[in-house]
Amino acid sequence: MEYKIPAPSGPKFKPRLIIHGGAGNIPPRDKMPAETYAAYRESLLTIVSKTDTYMRTPLPSKPLYSPTARRYRAALDIATYAVTLLENDPLFNAGRGAVFTRDGINELEASVMVSRPSSHAKRGVGVTGLRHVKHPIQLARAMLEHGDADLGGGSNANTAKEAGGERQEGEELDLDVPSAQGHTLIHGPTAEALARRYGLELVDPTYFFTQKRWDEHVRALERERSGGAATASWSAAEFLPQGTVGAVALDEDGVLCVATSTGGMTNKLTGRIGDTPVVGAGFWAEEWVDHHDAPPPPSPRQRQQWPSGGWQGVRDYLGNNASGPAIELSSDLRSFLADCLPTPFLYAPVEQRQRSDRRPPLTTTTRAAAVSGTGNGDSFLRLAAARTVAAMARWSPGLSAAQALSRVAGPGGELQRSAGARWGRTGEGEGGMIGIEAVVERDAADGGVVGARAAVLHDHNSTGMFRAWIDDSGAARFKIWRDE
Repeated sequence: MEYKIPAPSGPKFKPRLIIHGGAGNIPPRDKMPAETYAAYRESLLTIVSKTDTYMRTPLPSKPLYSPTARRYRAALDIATYAVTLLENDPLFNAGRGAVFTRDGINELEASVMVSRPSSHAKRGVGVTGLRHVKHPIQLARAMLEHGDADLGGGSNANTAKEAGGERQEGEELDLDVPSAQGHTLIHGPTAEALARRYGLELVDPTYFFTQKRWDEHVRALERERSGGAATASWSAAEFLPQGTVGAVALDEDGVLCVATSTGGMTNKLTGRIGDTPVVGAGFWAEEWVDHHDAPPPPSPRQRQQWPSGGWQGVRDYLGNNASGPAIELSSDLRSFLADCLPTPFLYAPVEQRQRSDRRPPLTTTTRAAAVSGTGNGDSFLRLAAARTVAAMARWSPGLSAAQALSRVAGPGGELQRSAGARWGRTGEGEGGMIGIEAVVERDAADGGVVGARAAVLHDHNSTGMFRAWIDDSGAARFKIWRDE
């Protein structure tokens, strides 16, 4: 008898990807040297394109008796692959291009998080105070992957204690680190002991030295000491990195992953912990069932503009009494209407089933969002900025993650307002975010998928944010400024 592979139990998404290389007081277009622009453009487009190829390359085929076998890379693979490439490029404030503390030390941070608890039990983790781990994002990933065993009581105590790279000068030698246990955030020598246990590559701190970052470090301290700047971490006259690198990926199963890595703020205090490793501050990923079954009551102004009879009146007004949609909207027009019209248009399914009755389909909606922040980390910490975006999208009826992201990280948003009168003087509140939003609509009666869609998100309040993404057509896109 011929064996037939059962149909997949859930919708398959087209994988999506967006990356960033930092935000802040980036020179405007007419003041950025052409060679600088070209370098960032080439690097980000190369990295996003390489990751796209990695993302779209099928995994080795599995036996026919494995109908649920993954066909393509998981979101965790995709996001950490991109960030590893970013850590290798000294253009960016992460890994090889990390900035220096006031004491001339590189202290690195990284984090990862997935949207679905069934994917990885810990969901999100962060590491900080790293001085020897070549790829901090790989340590965060390993900590997440070991989380299932750690939360289940597994200590990996039998693992060779000296696995991985050789000890480097200045490392602690007597720490008892059998595993990450149930911890979410781990710092310094303990985190590096974990890296050794996981077999990750350790390097001498000189690996992270670049002359460009050292010169920025020295110039900024001199400006501060001469009274030419209020802080050695920000300058109106020079772009001093205070951001991160990051990636957000969506895999075919609808799981989102956010991965973020940084050297922190230029001339931060040694030992300072920023937003990048802190769950909810510099990164967040979440999935939820949307229980907002009805749109919010219309405002008096909306009541004047909308046809009588509420949402049903709108359907009648559009001629939707016939079976199926009477008006077919293009994707561009649908997006335009979603931006311009009140709640009911925001999450209309991508496709609608033909129905035999005249009642509107009753559906359940599963939504997911993941965001990675970049900019002044202390402002992100004070606002729990990344989680705030998801919370606004989750608990505010009709609000998309794109709208929530702009309300936090866009011009005039929560980050900017948090700086008050200090805005534009110290770098406080500056930054931006990237993300991905995914929506699945199911028929409430039979669970059948009515529609599934996803979109990349990005906004910033600073003069610029380096980012690149793969658009709906599969083309690589690059952008720094808002008006490009």
